[in-house]
Amino acid sequence: MADLAAALGEIVGPEHVAVGDAINEDLTHDEALTAEWVAPAAAASPASTEEVAAIVALARDRGVPVTARGSGTGMSGACIPQPDGILVSFERMAEILEIDEENHVAVVQPGVTLAQLDEATKAVGLVYPVFPGENSASLGGNVATNAGGMRAVRYGVTRHQVIGLTAVLGTGEVIRTGGKFVKGSSGYDLTQLIIGSEGTLAVATEAILRLHPRLTAGSTVLIPFSTLDEVAAAVPRIVGSGLMPTILEYIDFITMGAITAAQNLELGVPQEIKDAAMAYLVVVLENRTDGRVEEDVQELAELATGLGALDLYVLPAHSGAALIDAREKAFWTAKAMNADDIIDMVVPRSEISAYLTKVQEVAQPTGSLVVGCGHAGDGNVHLSVFQPDVAKRKAVVGDILRAGAALGGAVSGEHGIGTEKKRYLAEIEDPAKLDLMRRIKASFDPAGILNPGVIFDERA
Repeated sequence: MADLAAALGEIVGPEHVAVGDAINEDLTHDEALTAEWVAPAAAASPASTEEVAAIVALARDRGVPVTARGSGTGMSGACIPQPDGILVSFERMAEILEIDEENHVAVVQPGVTLAQLDEATKAVGLVYPVFPGENSASLGGNVATNAGGMRAVRYGVTRHQVIGLTAVLGTGEVIRTGGKFVKGSSGYDLTQLIIGSEGTLAVATEAILRLHPRLTAGSTVLIPFSTLDEVAAAVPRIVGSGLMPTILEYIDFITMGAITAAQNLELGVPQEIKDAAMAYLVVVLENRTDGRVEEDVQELAELATGLGALDLYVLPAHSGAALIDAREKAFWTAKAMNADDIIDMVVPRSEISAYLTKVQEVAQPTGSLVVGCGHAGDGNVHLSVFQPDVAKRKAVVGDILRAGAALGGAVSGEHGIGTEKKRYLAEIEDPAKLDLMRRIKASFDPAGILNPGVIFDERA
């Protein structure tokens, strides 16, 4: 270990290497509720792509695992290091290198946080629209997990916003993909291969991000429904209406009660409506002027009334912002209530009602409580699982994920697979696809040092 630390110190400076008790406990875990915390053999903080490449080359030569870490806000164990490995921490690579107003792009290092980028883009009337619910999240982590969030219904997820990368392969080689252009047909799209690969193919050290005009007028609308079927029927109608909601969220009545209570939030919904509501839709409409937003809200009200809504509440700006903030903190609310696991299945949005019904059919016979909310506009359902018995919980989670896959869904919509969901991916996914992923990894990382054991296990 001393020899490894000395070699890393020659690359990044000894003051930027930690071993043993000097390793910050924060670096040993992410926010996965089921994962064990692991301290690496050494943690290193590089300051440049060249230093990252040198670290990876050193690890390749020694056969030492490498795990890259941003802010550690992931929820699948993907940035938890190996006990005999190197953790690469990006706090020294947290610079916005450029805001290009003419090409509507930002060039950032992986340690830049969403909050940092939002502040910089706001100053020039632009926005990076991916907000996965935690503004302390880093752009490098977002790229690694293909982060989504509530605004995906309008803008898409991380892979729709990243148009170029600088990345270090498992060989120590540096590649640059894409550029400041929105289309290209020059061979394989290596940018898209790296996005969402959870650090198993390459370590991203720079990203070129697409920016959008920042819409300054907006309104938050709360719509209660008495049945899940009505919620499910309303979602495609709202999406297809041309209103272009920025946010379209589903929140069940249990979760709504929990998040509003946690934030001491009163939304002005009468008790009789609360008693009758099985679930709510939260719709945020944005446009260039207040007048256009008002027109869109009126159209939404007419549409929702025809779809069986119990009522419709146009929230004051402060209440709307508070509700969105409370929804973004739903994970912390569930964690405070001692949830045992949180999963994020994605299904076709037309199947949300059928899926949620199936979830309860699976959960109830085991004595498990499963509640949640989700990005209704893109079918991404977030479920908090309360079942302290580990064996029962794993069985219930597996059945819940299989039920979603049977409806045309996928194991994760945005949190990723990491170490904590790979057992379910192995059970549900086509083995031929998993073997293809392994072969792709072998091309990027022939020594198998980049985040081994994440997404899938290597074949014996």
